[in-house]
Amino acid sequence: MYIYPKPTTVQENSIVIPKSQRILSIDLLRGIVMIIMALDHVRDFFHWSAHNYDPLDLEHTSTSIFLTRWITHFCAPVFVFLAGTSAYFIGTRKSKAEVAKFLFTRGVWLILLEVTILNFGWFFNATFSTVVLMTIWSLGIGMVSLSVLIFLPKRLLLAVGLLIVFGHNLLDNVHIAGNSIQGFAWAALHDGGPFTAGYFRIFVAYPVLSWIGLMTVGYCFGELYTTLTPEKRKQVLIKLGVGCILLFVALRFTNWYGDYQHWSVQRNPVYTVLSFINTVKYPPSLLYMLMTIGPSLLFLAFAEKPLSKAGKMVSVFGRVPLFYYILHIYVIHLSSNIAMVLSGYSWKDVFANPFFNPVTTFGYPLLVVYIVWILVVVLLYPLCKWYDGYKLRNKEKWWLSYL
Repeated sequence: MYIYPKPTTVQENSIVIPKSQRILSIDLLRGIVMIIMALDHVRDFFHWSAHNYDPLDLEHTSTSIFLTRWITHFCAPVFVFLAGTSAYFIGTRKSKAEVAKFLFTRGVWLILLEVTILNFGWFFNATFSTVVLMTIWSLGIGMVSLSVLIFLPKRLLLAVGLLIVFGHNLLDNVHIAGNSIQGFAWAALHDGGPFTAGYFRIFVAYPVLSWIGLMTVGYCFGELYTTLTPEKRKQVLIKLGVGCILLFVALRFTNWYGDYQHWSVQRNPVYTVLSFINTVKYPPSLLYMLMTIGPSLLFLAFAEKPLSKAGKMVSVFGRVPLFYYILHIYVIHLSSNIAMVLSGYSWKDVFANPFFNPVTTFGYPLLVVYIVWILVVVLLYPLCKWYDGYKLRNKEKWWLSYL
């Protein structure tokens, strides 16, 4: 196992156990998904189709637009899964009570960030009349939940996580109608949707139940890095990754269970394949999680080796994910607003609606989206590298673990 910085380990049953080091393969995978994530958000703000149709709608989309959106499906599940794994690693050097306290406080902090700093970054709406609960909210709720769940026996904890991941689709047909507390609670847990509370409009984009299950499984997954040799771990990761992919294919082919949005034969073979891989993200279905986590486990199986120069650069984003996440939202949104004004729209048009780019006629071809995406990543790299170094030089500052 290759770790960074220089390892300080203890021996237990002839297996090297990491204590305070980072797992380079995990940082690399997290860095890759953080970079890919920015592509989807640039598309949201810059592509001409963003407010005209769903990029996964096979009646309107093109193959290139579909795949540009689809590849970013890996981001949220991998990030949530590895957040659970990181929590496990924290537990190798802290007591369970300390880990629970950290998870709870960081989870609450993430929820506060979502409804303030991040919502403003997404919408530039200073009145906060609309609050959308998205990725960071679900991550925060997951951490708060995990702060309690980690006190369960290990096997029971894994069973709970797997039960949620594999069983939550049984609730797909359960709905609570109406703008009520019960309706909002169920929407926050599994259903999603809009609600109003006086002046405020709240939209639950990321129902949390399945994310809690995935984070819990990710927490249990961390044990593979403290109880198995690198050779044995690679074998297990390959088996788990292939198993997830095969189970996805089998369940998806039958349209039997795991995703309420069934695939079907389309107008040509390419679109039929697109239909097959077009699984539900809100909330993430079982098949969505199998489709994304399976290949990610295979990546981890083969990525556990010294990083190349490019790999080291990519892993920087994986070591400061929240810092990068906040910055990239503001950079992309502000750049989009400037692009709209330069295209001839007034600032009044730009801020006429609090949702992303309010002018539905604004946008650029997909090639421009990719160029802007690359520029955003390149621009943010020096800032992320600086912050990564700052964290390494100031480990005694507790607040750095919250950003």
